[in-house]
Amino acid sequence: MGSLIGNKIAVLGASGHIAKSLVFNFSRNGWRNVHLFARSKEKVAAFLELTGCRRYKIHQFDELERYNYRAVINCVGVGTPAKVKVAGGEIFSLTEAFDNMVLGYLRKRPLAKYINLSSGAVYGSSFPAKVNDASKVCISVNGIKPAEYYGIAKLYAEAKHRAIPELNIVDIRVFSYFSRFIDHEAGYFLTEVVKCLKSGKVFTTNRCDFMRDFISPEDLFTLVSLIIRGRAFNGAIDAYSSSPVSKFRLLDFFERKYSLKYAFDGNCVFNGPTGEKSCYYSGSRKAASIGYKPRFSSMAAVSAETAEIMRMGDE
Repeated sequence: MGSLIGNKIAVLGASGHIAKSLVFNFSRNGWRNVHLFARSKEKVAAFLELTGCRRYKIHQFDELERYNYRAVINCVGVGTPAKVKVAGGEIFSLTEAFDNMVLGYLRKRPLAKYINLSSGAVYGSSFPAKVNDASKVCISVNGIKPAEYYGIAKLYAEAKHRAIPELNIVDIRVFSYFSRFIDHEAGYFLTEVVKCLKSGKVFTTNRCDFMRDFISPEDLFTLVSLIIRGRAFNGAIDAYSSSPVSKFRLLDFFERKYSLKYAFDGNCVFNGPTGEKSCYYSGSRKAASIGYKPRFSSMAAVSAETAEIMRMGDE
């Protein structure tokens, strides 16, 4: 069995935000042999119907072992601020359960590739400046905070992966991501802005600026495709756009383009459940070594996906 490998691609957690964008781009780019795994097959089927995607096969998670996949993409996780806050310690068991499922699959099919959607949170819960290849994590072992649970769970998974270098595993660290398929109740800065655009309410924020790096759905798909088609290796890659964007530039864009009304409130605090992130992006360019060159800036990605959200809202 270890010598078998197919041309099929498996996407785990197909009902999630990033997974939906990947599936949409797989379909749009003509990928035929993509299998989708989710707890609710009905939700995934409805998504495929709504978006006009190919009618990919949909499975329960316990069916993974039935097929030989060229690559397994793990998109399962508690990825939004709202869900992270509620999940608490369950983040550890959820992350490990699905990670172990894929690792068990790879041990039987060592030629397959495992692409794991990790997070920039592996660098810690404080981001006063952008991270890079020399960055280190500092954790108070006698005072671990809930804001650190998510990053520790992701870091632990990555450490497990590096400990088995004979398997083909790539962790893609996604820092910021925004697409037309995002849950408007996710609790992100941009989802709150979108809700205000749709309701006409005034968006309230503080005067503290921040920097974010929103990789576009197309660029993330390109990165994933390069890993699937490229040489096998075991390692981690930071995802990035062609340039990050500041909060105030985003506010200026939404004001000019969509007449967003916003106000500043000194008592408004946006410390997320995974920590304060003033400069949440990476200067690492390891992805360039496999041929990745982002086409879109963070601003371009946000602009394009917001336009689709507003268009869908008008239909």
